[in-house]
Amino acid sequence: MANAFWLVKSEPYKYPYAQLEKDGRTVWDGVRNYEARNNIKAMSEGDLVLFYHSNEGKEVVGVARVVRGPYPDPTAPPDEDWAAVDMEPVCRLRTPVSLGAMKAEPRLQSMALLRRARLSVLPVTRKEFLQVLKMGHTELPEVMQTAPPTP
Repeated sequence: MANAFWLVKSEPYKYPYAQLEKDGRTVWDGVRNYEARNNIKAMSEGDLVLFYHSNEGKEVVGVARVVRGPYPDPTAPPDEDWAAVDMEPVCRLRTPVSLGAMKAEPRLQSMALLRRARLSVLPVTRKEFLQVLKMGHTELPEVMQTAPPTP
């Protein structure tokens, strides 16, 4: 399992999870909020990411994995300090997990998504990550489950 867990938001009309599946890999760039940028800078190769459709749907629809750690955002002006990572799809949730369902789940009450709703990149605890997967009736592919445990 990953060393750290995250949630990223994307408006489905701009970049839906289905497009990530089709592309096979993407650059997660264009973030222009300092706190979200700091979260991107804290990501590492192998970290797992909940993929959340914002505005339309408002639900976690899939899991991605960071395949290249932070580097300078290629869409940023050269004199500005913004970061990007590369991600690939891992699996689609069998059942999307809505914002309402997460708000109603007592085990997710301290989840950053519910406290810092405007941020586009948020940390997620291992317990929160696993709870969202459970709510989505989804297990990670076997290859992901056999990765070395985190300390």
